[in-house]
Amino acid sequence: MSGHPIFKMAFAKVYPLYVQKAERKNRTKEDVDRIICWLTGYDQAGLERQVERENDFDTFFAEAPGMHPNCSMIKGVVCGVRVEEIEDPLMQKIRLMDKLIDELAKGKAMDNILR
Repeated sequence: MSGHPIFKMAFAKVYPLYVQKAERKNRTKEDVDRIICWLTGYDQAGLERQVERENDFDTFFAEAPGMHPNCSMIKGVVCGVRVEEIEDPLMQKIRLMDKLIDELAKGKAMDNILR
C-alpha cells in the first residue's frame, strides 16, 4: 500500500470530519482530541500545531511522539478491513485512529476506548 493517496492527505482536512462525526453523536472536540493524543502521544499544543501546519498523515505520524503501547489492543473492522491485519504500518495507524473515532461516535465509554 506504499504511496497510498491518503498518506499525502493533510491531517487538517480530515480532523474536522472526525470532530463533526463525534459532535453529530453528542460527543465533543475535546473527546476527539483526547483520543488522538492518547493514540499518538501528542499533547494538545502539539496536536494543534499539526493542524495549523497542515501536515499530511505521513508527517503527522512520523512526528508523533509515540504510539500508545496499548494500541495493539485495538481490534475491529474499518472500511471492511480488520485493523489488526493491516500490513502497512502507516495505513494501520490511520485506520486505528479511524476505529477509535468510530467507537466514540457509537457511544462507547471513553475508558473503554482508551484501553
